[in-house]
Order: sequence, then structure tokens, then C-alpha cells
Amino acid sequence: MENNFTIDEILHAVNDLHQIKKNKKNVNSLDNIEKKIDANIPKNTLRLIEEAEKSKNS
Repeated sequence: MENNFTIDEILHAVNDLHQIKKNKKNVNSLDNIEKKIDANIPKNTLRLIEEAEKSKNS
């Protein structure tokens, strides 16, 4: 099974893979930041904030 791809198609695929990798790193770093923030805020306070946001959006 032999596929023939143009250089542009290959470069486009490589760029797509790089973007996916960057986006994945950004999501992971945001998750880590959120975990650190959550660790510093008492759970009851977080619950109150979440309830306030829900009522505000309703």
C-alpha cells in the first residue's frame, strides 16, 4: 500500500501535529494551574462560588 503525498500535504500534516501538541500542553498547564488555585481555596468557598455562578447564569 503506497501513498503519494505532496510536500505541501506533508508539511500541513506536520503543522497540524505541532498545533495539537501545543494545545495539549496548554490544556495540561491550565489544569495544573486550576489545581493549584483550588488547593488554596477551601472547598466550601468553591462550592459557594459555583452556586453563585450558576444562579447568575440562570
